[in-house]
Amino acid sequence: MKFDLQDNEVRALNQALHTEDAANASFSVVNPGGKHNVAAGAMFATSVDVHGHVGYYCAGMNQNATIQIHGNAGPGLAENMMSGRVEVNGNASQYCGATAHGGLLVVRGDAAARCGISMKGVDIVIGGSIGHMSAFMAQSGRLVICGDAGDSLGDSIYEAQIYLRGSAASLGTDCIEKEMTASHLEELAVLLEQSGIEHDPASFRRYGSARQLYNFNIDNVSAY
Repeated sequence: MKFDLQDNEVRALNQALHTEDAANASFSVVNPGGKHNVAAGAMFATSVDVHGHVGYYCAGMNQNATIQIHGNAGPGLAENMMSGRVEVNGNASQYCGATAHGGLLVVRGDAAARCGISMKGVDIVIGGSIGHMSAFMAQSGRLVICGDAGDSLGDSIYEAQIYLRGSAASLGTDCIEKEMTASHLEELAVLLEQSGIEHDPASFRRYGSARQLYNFNIDNVSAY
């Protein structure tokens, strides 16, 4: 099914994705023109190819669908994603994958600030670099960064895992480098393969929580 967003409203596309007829169907979206909320709330195992750039909150709340963006994405990409796969063949703006609970989000280019904030189980793979405050309060899931990271990576992180191939400008509060075990190398290799990104897992370092902020400690008061 083809949707030309030059002639159709985004609402019409999203309504079509919310019906049971969308199950196992394929959608081709052309002329997105940077519009917002494209392919938001998809609930079924639908394939959606968006040919062009999108604005805010593309693929938000995604469930089950496979959404490919052949362009760049604005802020809030795949926010609160629950399952499925979202892939951007360009760059993504701020807070992509925020609060996402599951599924796989792949950005082949760079992602801006606050990537993966408060992530709750999603796997995010960034082919390039990311901006500051990424993985802030990340609760669970895995963030793979094939380039560099900005300031305050993993600030106030809980049990999410961060794999970084490049370097971080700085680590956030309670985020430390951790041992890369054989099991971590194995899970990282699987994530890279699923994402179609070729890197040696051994070239990455792992970061996670020092677990010093789980309970209030007067000696750490300045960090709260």
